[in-house]
Amino acid sequence: MYCCSEYVKVLEHYGIRISMTEKGDPYENAIAERINGILKGDFLLDRTFASFTEAGMAVDNAIEKYNHIRPHDSCDRLTPVQAHSQSGFLRKRWKSQSENELLTS
Repeated sequence: MYCCSEYVKVLEHYGIRISMTEKGDPYENAIAERINGILKGDFLLDRTFASFTEAGMAVDNAIEKYNHIRPHDSCDRLTPVQAHSQSGFLRKRWKSQSENELLTS
């Protein structure tokens, strides 16, 4: 199952609207899933924190690095902050699905 039922129950109990795909399929929201993977893998946010404050500080730190230090293939190997200050076309440097299939066949 895509989402833990206990998590859903807590959200419903507190009247919090759930924001997920209609079918519960993570592939329907690939961009968000990619960013979640980066935050968990590259910035080590896939762990238990001692407190909400510690978790918040770790997320703030990850966002700062993601936007100011980490270059992105989707914006010509610039950081998002650098790319945002650019004008004109930014070359995307990732491989398309068909290119990946050719490389693996």
